[in-house]
Amino acid sequence: MTLYRLPAAARLLAALGLLAPTAAAAATEALPQGFVFEPLLADPKRPRFLVSVLGARVGDLHTTVAAVAYGGRYGLVRWPGKHPGDGWQLNLSGAVFAQFDLKAPSMDLVNADYTLGLPLTYRHGRSSLRLRIYHQSSHLGDEYLLRNHPERVNLSYESLEAIFARDIGSVRAYAGGEYFFHREPSSFKAGMVHGGLDYRGAEPVVLGWQGGGTYLVAGVDVKAFQHHDWEPAWSLTTGLEFHPTLPGQSRDKYWSLLAVAYKGPSPYGQFFTQEVRYWGLSMEFNL
Repeated sequence: MTLYRLPAAARLLAALGLLAPTAAAAATEALPQGFVFEPLLADPKRPRFLVSVLGARVGDLHTTVAAVAYGGRYGLVRWPGKHPGDGWQLNLSGAVFAQFDLKAPSMDLVNADYTLGLPLTYRHGRSSLRLRIYHQSSHLGDEYLLRNHPERVNLSYESLEAIFARDIGSVRAYAGGEYFFHREPSSFKAGMVHGGLDYRGAEPVVLGWQGGGTYLVAGVDVKAFQHHDWEPAWSLTTGLEFHPTLPGQSRDKYWSLLAVAYKGPSPYGQFFTQEVRYWGLSMEFNL
């Protein structure tokens, strides 16, 4: 099949795939260990396993929310570069993000967002890049629907994302954006810009018993959607990451205890038209 007969999204992935092997200087690796692009620490939609308890304010409503997520990222193929840790890598990522209202009579499931994507990532020295195509769809919980009878707004889209990052010592700065296509509702505007800073301590604050350690981390993530007239949504996090091994070995599996805060247009799909503030504690696992 010739490339021009493929759908637009498939043509993009095919083109990116054709680019990737040209950067390889060693044999292709299937199902590689580790990653060439670190996750965005403070991004609320970062795929991982988590359970958090949040004090939330939506308009005039104050409540307590249990936010959970189930997901992760998995390396499919790597084309290594000339230096260790460099090269291209194609991954699979996905997650379900759900929120429960703990003050409701049956602790209602309020909203669930489903994401599935194919990130193509690249690293060269201190610079890294993520190109991703992904899908998100959002759904209201049954108990919430039965108790409140809201007017449901289906939010569903596919998105093209590009994020460039640069390491500066223990700090990483990143910036990029997204273009939403196949949007529902069609009135949802297509653009989003995205940037932030991550800090991951180079040295453990406490050494672990297997040679691993506990590291101080912090991050700020900012997203501005065209649909909200580019109003920024701020996400902050800080806390501790617990790694079973030291840097230089595999650091792709770890867990963390974090303090989190958010202010701006809601990151919860069915409530994207509302302003949200929340703060609380989160226990997270990258497996």
